[in-house]
Amino acid sequence: MYVEEIWRYPVKSMAGEQLQSARLTSSGIEGDRVIQVRNARGRTITSRTQPGLLGHRASLDRQGLPLVDGMPWTDQGVAAAVRQAAGAGVKLVRDESLDRFDILPLLVATDGAIAAFGRDRRRLRPNIVVGGVSGLDERTWPGSQLVIGDVVIGIADLRGRCIMTTFDPDTLDHDPNVLRDIVNRFGGKLALNCEVLRGGTIQVKQEVKLVRSGATADALA
Repeated sequence: MYVEEIWRYPVKSMAGEQLQSARLTSSGIEGDRVIQVRNARGRTITSRTQPGLLGHRASLDRQGLPLVDGMPWTDQGVAAAVRQAAGAGVKLVRDESLDRFDILPLLVATDGAIAAFGRDRRRLRPNIVVGGVSGLDERTWPGSQLVIGDVVIGIADLRGRCIMTTFDPDTLDHDPNVLRDIVNRFGGKLALNCEVLRGGTIQVKQEVKLVRSGATADALA
């Protein structure tokens, strides 16, 4: 198995950027979801209720500054575009606490499960796509660990999917049959909720080892 893709989403609920390498810490991929959209009451707004956010693309520049559609996230033009997408009174806020994640800091998908899904992998919003996985083998992985060089990733459970999967990543067209299909064929769950047990840097094409629950510490060396 190997690292097929790496994704980062600097602004929560916006389209993200594909990377060739990334540094992982206990907060997941560095720079992931560090900016959130919040309403006047301070509540985080996501594309579950405001899918127009998916039409904007977030990235980091070489200095680590979050950009939205190529402009600094603090730009007034960005603020106006976010209000248009998510409603009056919303604003972008920087918050790097673990509270910014809905569940765990890392979402791992596999090429086998994506092939079974049969649709654009971006609908699943993975951080890491592991290649070389047979079919739905990922469903047997919870409780195990992935080792990528010095990095150790703990696999908690399968991710319950939501309405965000029903929006086309490019056109934003809404197809409710996508989520119905996930429920009918996969019990509503696809990809894996994960945490970083030991940080470090990973890169595309790097070998991935699966360490099953109960393996000795030597297997993680």
